[in-house]
Amino acid sequence: MAGQTILVTGGTGALGSAVVAAFLEAGWRTAVTWVEPKERERVAERGGLELIEADLFDPGAVGRAVAEAAGDRSAPLRAVANLVGGYAGGARVHETPLEDFERQFTVNLRPTFLVTQAAIPHLIEAGGGSVVCVSTRAAVQPFSGAAGYIASKAAVLAFVRAVAAEYRDDGVRCNAILPSVIDTPANRAAQPDAEHSRWVAPAEIAQVVRFLCAEESAPVSGAEVPVYGRA
Repeated sequence: MAGQTILVTGGTGALGSAVVAAFLEAGWRTAVTWVEPKERERVAERGGLELIEADLFDPGAVGRAVAEAAGDRSAPLRAVANLVGGYAGGARVHETPLEDFERQFTVNLRPTFLVTQAAIPHLIEAGGGSVVCVSTRAAVQPFSGAAGYIASKAAVLAFVRAVAAEYRDDGVRCNAILPSVIDTPANRAAQPDAEHSRWVAPAEIAQVVRFLCAEESAPVSGAEVPVYGRA
């Protein structure tokens, strides 16, 4: 939407690129964080982007990145899409090293917390806004061999509910999406024999994220929205 900014973390990946495209098409000023040069190269040719270098695990870097995203007074920061995260699995609980379990919480929760924490004052100043976080279907329908991933993504849901409750009166809402397996090149390579037609496409998820940031979804906060494709 013209005159408004969204900050997208993880905007250089397969899902992130689709989310970025959806917001650019809708006319939003779109800020995207990057940390590796190859990430920036993937999106540098796309017009209309505000590219911001930031280590999203560092509180100071996150604060500076969010301030830069919110720096255009003609297009205040009104939305955040927290897409950064990662998957690790393959071992059951008794076979999982503690450091691997804890690493999943760092990857899937720390950037979401830091970016949301830094963005909320700007959203309040702008008169309200939306935060969208990415969990997973596995957080409510677990499978064997990924306890750290599942537990950390369930923690994202608890965080979303807490933010929604704390900032309801400030006009800031927070929702989570729960994708099933996302149809990306990396996932296809990892599961070449799977029925890919039943996976959810990044473009389908992107439209849900855009809706949750738009005025049409203003009454929605604290929701856990399944995005399962045809599975």
